[in-house]
Amino acid sequence: MTRILHVAVRDFLATVLTKGFIAGLLIAPAIGVVMVLVGPRLFDDSRFQVEGEYAVVDPTGAVLPAMSAALDPEAVAERRMNEFRRGLGAAPEAVRGMAEAAMAQAMDDALGPAPNVRMLALPADADVEAAKAWLNEETGGLRHTALIVIHEHAVAAAGPAGELGTYDLFVPPGLDDRDLDFIHDTVRDAIVDARVAARSLDRAAIDALLRVPRPGSTTVSPDAERETVGGLNFMLPMAFMILMFMGIMGGGQTMLTSTVEEKSSRVVEVLLSAVSPMELMAGKLLGAVAISLVMIGLYVAMGLALLSTFSLFGLLDPWLIVYLAIFFLIGFFMFGSLMLAVGAAVNDMTEAQSLQMPLMLVLMVPWFIWPAVSRNPGSTLAVVVSHLPPINSFGMLMRLGSSQPPPWWEVWLSIAVGLASVVGAVWVAAKVFRIGLLMYGKPPDLKTLIRWVRAA
Repeated sequence: MTRILHVAVRDFLATVLTKGFIAGLLIAPAIGVVMVLVGPRLFDDSRFQVEGEYAVVDPTGAVLPAMSAALDPEAVAERRMNEFRRGLGAAPEAVRGMAEAAMAQAMDDALGPAPNVRMLALPADADVEAAKAWLNEETGGLRHTALIVIHEHAVAAAGPAGELGTYDLFVPPGLDDRDLDFIHDTVRDAIVDARVAARSLDRAAIDALLRVPRPGSTTVSPDAERETVGGLNFMLPMAFMILMFMGIMGGGQTMLTSTVEEKSSRVVEVLLSAVSPMELMAGKLLGAVAISLVMIGLYVAMGLALLSTFSLFGLLDPWLIVYLAIFFLIGFFMFGSLMLAVGAAVNDMTEAQSLQMPLMLVLMVPWFIWPAVSRNPGSTLAVVVSHLPPINSFGMLMRLGSSQPPPWWEVWLSIAVGLASVVGAVWVAAKVFRIGLLMYGKPPDLKTLIRWVRAA
């Protein structure tokens, strides 16, 4: 046991004390911090100003005046604030409280500069094809931004059962998407206002009738109630999968690379003079799992701190962290031992890629089924995947992080299945590792690997 620990400590320190590991471990948090600090400045739309000249062909005679009214700075400000409030209403209560505390600044950011738009009325019988050339004319002032052609029956239908028309929009090349969205919103509101006025109706009263605020929901479990956070039960399984995948690939790739390097440089022959192949394999597995646990532990701590900052810590069941550790260890020892066997069987990294590919494909399966399992954790697919090795650890974690966790006996049945799979994977990997470690020359194919397992 002492020699196994020596190997584990050697591999652990040889990795975690390198600048590359430290940089790789901190690069994701660093990117997150940079995006938080720089992102709002890079993607800030509050200083963007809509400007240009719109040419309008309006045979109805009712849409153009409504557009002029809709372009009034106060009307634009009210429209933007309504959108801001709707987005704020969908946010968690803690986020709403923070935004409401800074409502004055939030309002300024939501409004932005008033649009600088000039309207050009064209005759109802204007030649549209000739008017299109106007869009690309050089101008010393406002750019010719849009040609809007209102349909004849956009306000009043042609007959009792006739359909209402719409409009055609022509723009010059390179127009900003924000300008385009503003034009569509403005024309749509103008047409609706014209239709409402033509029928002697009150637009504000109609909007009030159609407006149904969306209340927050409450998740009721057998022993507690809590506010439902939209997207949490859908994104939490993905976060667990990312941690599992990063930990398995990070530690597994480290083991594979170090084994190939030690074998190709004949360092392994020196190591085997001091330890047995099984002690070397066990030490490498323990060292690599310690490396992955350091990485996962850092990211879990950061996630918990983030939840605590937004007062969402109470939404996370602490048992999920325990199950994450258990299922990660199961997945790591299963896939890690097989990756270690791949490293022992080949002579260089190029040869390792072909043998490693099947393991990579298996690890990608949970990504394909994640949406289906997260949305319906009680489905037949979800139940089968959570008990099907070698991906049962991923499947059960997805169900545990969903809105409908499985019963405790299913969780522990999956753990038992996973432990049995680990025993089988380590048994196969140990046989390949023992023979392949000192084998050189042509890399083995699948038949050769099976022969090694049966012969060892």
